[in-house]
Amino acid sequence: MSSAVPGTLKEGLNVAKDGWFTELSTMWPGQGMSFKVNEVVHTARSDFQDVAIVKTDAFGTVLILDGVIQCTDRDEFSYQEMITHLPVCALRREPKKALVVGGGDGGVLRELSRYTSLEEIHIAEIDGMVIDVSKKFFPGMAVGFSDPRVSVHVCDGIKFVQEAAEGTYDVIVVDSSDPVGPAEVLFQEPFFQYMHKALKPGGIVCTQAESQWYHLEIIKSLAAMCKKVFVGGTVQYGYTTIPTYPSGQIGFMVCTKADTDGGANDPRVAKRQPPAPAAGSGLTPLKYYNPDLHKAAFILPTFAREALKDSLSFS
Repeated sequence: MSSAVPGTLKEGLNVAKDGWFTELSTMWPGQGMSFKVNEVVHTARSDFQDVAIVKTDAFGTVLILDGVIQCTDRDEFSYQEMITHLPVCALRREPKKALVVGGGDGGVLRELSRYTSLEEIHIAEIDGMVIDVSKKFFPGMAVGFSDPRVSVHVCDGIKFVQEAAEGTYDVIVVDSSDPVGPAEVLFQEPFFQYMHKALKPGGIVCTQAESQWYHLEIIKSLAAMCKKVFVGGTVQYGYTTIPTYPSGQIGFMVCTKADTDGGANDPRVAKRQPPAPAAGSGLTPLKYYNPDLHKAAFILPTFAREALKDSLSFS
């Protein structure tokens, strides 16, 4: 991870001329996702990263951070729904308090806002510019910011979690970019120790956990570290399909904290379904997540299952 370096929109535009953008990264050397850009509607440098918004025919509006695709109009729902509903639906009890680390586009907030049992939804996003451009260019995702239960904290997510009282949250969702630049520390053990402390007994964490096709060694190290942190709980790796992420897949590390009865919760089993959108909420019905996909998300191909078998709780 330490050898990976951030890029820029300009570098991607220089690869293929005539209006085409290619996503370049040392995280997937020698290859890159390409699409034709109709218009660059925003480009700026925040205090942390290169932030760009482009318009395309193939994927609609696209958010690009440090030269890497973060979300698009066309396929964002597959990621946002799965990173949110896999953990929430796996909880034994109805959640009361949730935290999002990262997630400045608002997509995870949108999905969490479906749950009427939630009394408080906190978000700790380090880059306020991501929130601002998302509200302007991605209103369908940023609708999550309008929920009155949401408290927005533009701050260091690690410090926010570190300072949280023990047993605060039922669910923590870490919607981070790749382990490059400001997101690298979100893949390290101290952060997971802080999250474990901040969870209630029986609580659950779900983090963005890279592609099993390109980053299996990163995933293997992450799973081993989580096994060490979540003693008495469970550790599982699941994934979703999404066309604009490297390899067309992205994974999630789903970890549960031991419950008060000492029992281990199996996150592969959905205990509830996301509620239907409330009238006037601005939410649309789910497009991707369903109970069958919940179960299927944790069924790994043989090569990944073999690589991770020593760290996962269920195989």
